[in-house]
Amino acid sequence: MVDVPGQGVGVGGGQVALAPRAGLWGALGAVYRAQLSRARVARIPLLFVATFQSLGIMVLMRGVVDGGAEARAVVAGSSVLVVAFVALNLLAQYFGQLRAGGGLDHYATLPVPAASVVLGAAAAYASFTVPGVAVTAVVGSLLFQLPLGGLWVLVAVVPLAGAALAGLGAALGLLAPRPELATLGGQLGMSAALLLGVLPGGGLPTVVQWARDLLPSTYGVEAFARTFEAHPDWGSVLVDLGVCAAVGVLSLALATRAYRWAATR
Repeated sequence: MVDVPGQGVGVGGGQVALAPRAGLWGALGAVYRAQLSRARVARIPLLFVATFQSLGIMVLMRGVVDGGAEARAVVAGSSVLVVAFVALNLLAQYFGQLRAGGGLDHYATLPVPAASVVLGAAAAYASFTVPGVAVTAVVGSLLFQLPLGGLWVLVAVVPLAGAALAGLGAALGLLAPRPELATLGGQLGMSAALLLGVLPGGGLPTVVQWARDLLPSTYGVEAFARTFEAHPDWGSVLVDLGVCAAVGVLSLALATRAYRWAATR
C-alpha cells in the first residue's frame, strides 16, 4: 500500500481515491452530537454544581445588596457565571486531558476541519448551561424583585458569552503543557469571571476595571444587566452583544490555532 500525495492510496499497483474532506458544518454537527452523547452521562452533576454555585452567590449577596445597579449586576453576573463554569473550567480540563491522553491524535486522523472539533466540543458543553442560566436568572429576578420582561435577551447572551469563554477555555487546555496546569488555568479564569462579573464596574478601582473590560463575558453581563432597567437602552445592549460576538470569534480562532499546534506536536 503506497500513499500517493494528491492522488490516493496505491494498493497492489492500483490506486484507490481517498474520501473527500468533510465540510465544516457537516463535521461540526457530527462532533457536536458525539460530544453531546459523551457529556450526557455527567449532565445532572454538571447542571447541579454550576447552578447551585450561582444561586448560592445570589443568596449571600441578597444580605448586602438591596437593589439598583448592584442587584442588576449580581443577577446578570451570576447567570453568566453558569456559562463560565462550563466553558472555562470544564472545557479547559477536557482539552487538557484530551491532549495529555493522546485523544488529539484521533481527531487529527479524521478528515474534519480543526474548527469543527473546537466548535463542536464547545457547543456541546455550552448546551448544558441553558437550563441552569434560565433557572438562575428567574430565581435572581424574583429574589431581587427585578422585572422578568428582558429575560429573552439570554437567547443571545448565552451563545455569545459561551462562545467567547469556550474559545478561551479550549485554548487554555490545548496550550497548557500538562493537564494539571489546564485545570488550574480554567479555575483561575472562572474565579476571575466570579469576582469581576458579579460586582458592578462603577465602584471598582481603575486597574480592576481594566481587567474587567478584558474579560470576554463582561459584555454579555452588561447586556443582560441593562435589560433590568426601567427603560433599557437597547442600542447599548446591541453594542455589548456585538463586542461579545467579536470577542467570541477571536477567542474561537485562537482555540482553533491552538488545536492545530497541539495536534502536530
